[in-house]
Amino acid sequence: MAGDVLAGTSVALVLVPQALAYAQLAGLPPHHGLYAAALPPLAASFFASSPYLQTGPVAVTSLLTFGALETLASPGSEDYVALALLLALVVGVARLALGLLRGGVLGYLLSYPVLIGFTSAAALLIIASQLPTALGVEPPVDGVLQGAAWAIGHPGAWTSASILLSAVVLGLVLFGGRLHVLFPSVLVAIAVAIALSAAIDYGGATVGEIPDGFLPLTLSYPWQSLPSLLVPGIVIALIGFAEPASIARTFAALERKPWDPNRELIGQGVANLAAGVSGGFPVGGSFSRSSLNRRAGARTRWSGAVTGMVVLAFLPFAGLLSSLPKAALGAIVIGAVLTLVRLRSLVELRRFPKAQFLIGLLTFVATLAFAPHVEWGVITGVATATAVHLWRELTLDIETWVTGDTLHLELRGVLWFATVGRLEVTFVRLLTEHPEPRSLALHMDGVGRLDLSGALALKALIADAEQAGLDVHLDEVAPRARRLLDRVLAARE
Repeated sequence: MAGDVLAGTSVALVLVPQALAYAQLAGLPPHHGLYAAALPPLAASFFASSPYLQTGPVAVTSLLTFGALETLASPGSEDYVALALLLALVVGVARLALGLLRGGVLGYLLSYPVLIGFTSAAALLIIASQLPTALGVEPPVDGVLQGAAWAIGHPGAWTSASILLSAVVLGLVLFGGRLHVLFPSVLVAIAVAIALSAAIDYGGATVGEIPDGFLPLTLSYPWQSLPSLLVPGIVIALIGFAEPASIARTFAALERKPWDPNRELIGQGVANLAAGVSGGFPVGGSFSRSSLNRRAGARTRWSGAVTGMVVLAFLPFAGLLSSLPKAALGAIVIGAVLTLVRLRSLVELRRFPKAQFLIGLLTFVATLAFAPHVEWGVITGVATATAVHLWRELTLDIETWVTGDTLHLELRGVLWFATVGRLEVTFVRLLTEHPEPRSLALHMDGVGRLDLSGALALKALIADAEQAGLDVHLDEVAPRARRLLDRVLAARE
């Protein structure tokens, strides 16, 4: 238990400043990040399967939240906050339902090329969204990439104080952890930023007033906007679960312990329901905080409960962060997502089948093109990957040759109702081109799967071959396919 207390407290010291930054990324007043960091990890701990997974605000889910809400209300407004609460409920209900229906397999829905393409593009968009804040400028243009391009192209508008603060904070975030695994680099960065801003009389944007007291519990929602949030909420529920699922699977493999994705879905669903009633926004599992949790000595899922309780205890004192420059929050976000930009991994997909590289590249481009509605990038990637898989399923390779008086057909692929036509056409053509053979050898070792239509097509082909005077031999039929084929061949017409 001592390890869980130490680990949970260590994570909380990182989570508090990160939560402020991710709320800003989601388009919400920063203090709502604290609300999303209090009850959700506490609620998730009662149902979590992984002893290490830490729940709370995360970068990609925050970006997805902004994409879902920015066209429905003005970011930062009361209407926007209310929509964020309702969106968290939608995400929570979707994940809870999937968990109860044993839909944990959906955690494997995103293929590696889709994940690489999406996370790399999403990380670039997150960095682009925070770049103007870190430089101390307010671009007069709309759009994440357009705003970043304007900021880069107008160095005369940069604020030297904001750049100094951002550079110091980014340096501490990136390199502070190298001093010791428990060194609270993000918290130290925040303290340094506040002290430095006071020393240089910083005049830029700050977090501003943070309400005192505990969580603003509510059950009042803009239900009339529910239809507009259903699709984004379900997409966030699915996409946002891929990261915690990957984290938990990795740790389970390292520890050689079982992990239940359905139970984890339930935990993540309850966490989002808690966020929806306590002033938060959609939450998920954090790889960096989960890794810290494990390295700091966590042993059970109750370390997440400790994290939530520490954040709850901090809420009455959150006003101490009101003078924190927003430029520092932007630097924290940038530092947190830099490792997600994996362009080299995307390019390395070229060493594998070209289709996989194209899936990753198309996902990457679509995510950037649809920004801030980055969920369409994932949908594009999943649709492309599914289309590629179906195309492969529709491909049946047939190699033919003749040795002596034997005609050979070697099948590779899936023999099912969509590919039997190719087999029948090929067989008829070969009989026409090679009338001299007296036997037919069907080599089946390359058939990955055989359905009933495929088995019936083979039965008809064998009957036609025998009527044409050929002796038929089936070679190397897989055991599973052999059982089905034997039943079909033995059945009466």
